[in-house]
Amino acid sequence: MGKERINKNILYMSELGILIAILLLMAFTPVGYLRIGTMTITFLTVPVVVGAIVCGPGAGTILGTIFGLTSFYQCFGMDPMGTALMQISLPRTFLFTVVPRLMMGLCVGLIFKAFKKRTAAAYTVTALAGPVLNTVLFMTTLIACFWHTDVIQAWASSIPGATNVFLFAVLSVGVNFIVEAIVCTIVGAAVAKAVDRYVNKASASTRSIVEAGEETVEEVAEETAEVAEAE
Repeated sequence: MGKERINKNILYMSELGILIAILLLMAFTPVGYLRIGTMTITFLTVPVVVGAIVCGPGAGTILGTIFGLTSFYQCFGMDPMGTALMQISLPRTFLFTVVPRLMMGLCVGLIFKAFKKRTAAAYTVTALAGPVLNTVLFMTTLIACFWHTDVIQAWASSIPGATNVFLFAVLSVGVNFIVEAIVCTIVGAAVAKAVDRYVNKASASTRSIVEAGEETVEEVAEETAEVAEAE
């Protein structure tokens, strides 16, 4: 049991380390963000969702936090909207960029954990929950922190039909959310399911090898004892 636990910990740290590396690579290359004019679509929810499904809520929280920290970093001159909000309040900018992503990773892990069986529906629903939670939590925190500022009011005025807070939230994320939801649901569910299958097969093979080795050792020990008694 001790060796099995150590192996599981090593596997967990390896998977988490790889996902963190992928997340950081995506965050600082064009792979992670699709910018079309003033619209920014992020695909960083994918590694967070995969990690939350494969490694659990704890890993989802860690990956979500790193996602949020990279978003906060973008506010230092790389993202026009984030940079403008940073000039208003650094603490509130940190809050709306980091906390929603942290909570998203945690909640996605808990949602998958709530499923008793790892079915296709479990992977699909959980993968879809990632972008849904990311969008809802992000927009809720953004509005709570900055709704009455000139920056957000100017943004709301530029969106036709955004006459109140609710319509602003819905209309401002329309295309972004649809693209993010489709990509994360398809890619996130497929990757998480494939990794899960690989890990389960690898674990089963390792367990079989260990059990076979233990049986061989026991047999050799018994034979040695018998020889010793005969002498």
